[in-house]
Amino acid sequence: MITALVVDDHPVFRQGLRGLLGAMDIEVVGEAADGQEAVALAAELQPDVVVMDLQMPNGNGIEATRTITRTSPRIGVLVLTMFHDDDSVFAAMRAGARGYLLKEAGAEEIGRAVRAVAAGEAIYGPRIARRVLAFFAGLPGPALPAFPELTEREREVLELVAQGRSNTEIAGILFLSGKTVRNHVSNIFMKLQVADRAQAIVRAREAGLGGS
Repeated sequence: MITALVVDDHPVFRQGLRGLLGAMDIEVVGEAADGQEAVALAAELQPDVVVMDLQMPNGNGIEATRTITRTSPRIGVLVLTMFHDDDSVFAAMRAGARGYLLKEAGAEEIGRAVRAVAAGEAIYGPRIARRVLAFFAGLPGPALPAFPELTEREREVLELVAQGRSNTEIAGILFLSGKTVRNHVSNIFMKLQVADRAQAIVRAREAGLGGS
């Protein structure tokens, strides 16, 4: 049976992934909530595959991947994240990750990827594969909207947040209730993996939002 270590700072996601992999006869032998814990558990447990998120406290997934692949070359690292920008993809590849999937991937795709990485293969989700091929072909990558993990409404709310608008102002502009706006803002924070409004504004403005 293939063994796996799941690394993600969201307990609910780890629990869900444990159940998904277990249903596919892939044994989750451990869970880690940050990069430092991932490195320690990988060294102790020696799983076949580490399923690694990127943005976490106490050491990000890139550094953890680099350390694990250097100290335990037999362990394959599969990145499973929401980030699909070139910097993240190629940093993971340079760190030694054998696979890279987005969290939008289906259960069967994740299971196939874990098995492929355990077998020593390299595997990338369709959108990531297109970016990699475009890069090596010297072609510009496909134009993608900022934060594709957000819904259209959440992107509208984030645009207004980036402009410095309050929840009350956003509710008036979009003809929504205050509660609905608060829910959208909370979902945005979770999907962008930010702790507060200030961090969300920084991320949004770096992506070109909030300029109007």
